This record gives sequence, C-alpha cells and structure tokens, in this order.
Amino acid sequence: MNDAVDLADALSSFDEPWAPRTIAVLNDYDVRVVKTTGEFTRHSHPETDEFFLVLRGSLTIRMEAGDVMLGPGQLYVVPRGVPHQPVSADGAEVLLIEPSETVNTGDTPSELTAERRHV
Repeated sequence: MNDAVDLADALSSFDEPWAPRTIAVLNDYDVRVVKTTGEFTRHSHPETDEFFLVLRGSLTIRMEAGDVMLGPGQLYVVPRGVPHQPVSADGAEVLLIEPSETVNTGDTPSELTAERRHV
C-alpha cells in the first residue's frame, strides 16, 4: 500500500457506532478507527492490552480501579485482562491498536460483537 491513510475519510465512510474498521496493519496488529456513542459491553482481553486514542469527542473507560476520562489527543492503554467498559454519552471518534485477531467485545460476546472489517 503506497497511499497515506486519511483518518477523516476513513471515519466518514461509515456511521455505525461500535463497529471498528481496520485502516492499516502493523506487523500482526490492526490500526482501527471506531465511532462510539452510549455504553459498550463490559469486557476484557485476557491475551492483550488495548490502546485507545481519542481523535474527537470524549470517551470514559469504566474500570473497577476507577474511570479514565479521555478527550481529543489523549490516550490510554487498558492492561491485558482488566475488565473495562467504554462509554461515550455524546459520541467520540477513537483510534485503536490491537492484535488483528482481537474481537472488539473480548471475552464477552454480545450484540455489539463486530466482524473484522477494512475501510
């Protein structure tokens, strides 16, 4: 792939919340973008950390040890195995980095479980 990825173009290509899209692959990791709104499934990823970078809006990551609130330009890495629940009352656009085989709902399948899709 010789073209640069335009994040705004990638995000404008879909509307569904909580349905991440892979925009690039880095070794065995997907770089994904996702639109969020409302509450996501509480889950964990027993085998991997999960990287969240807020591009627009705000996102709260609820965890037993306390909530992490993120705004544009802020990032947080949820450690492997830590139960968490992303929440965004007003919506957010987020960049994720995680192993390509990672399922968005981790160890808690739900109606929000999404197939791996590319932009």
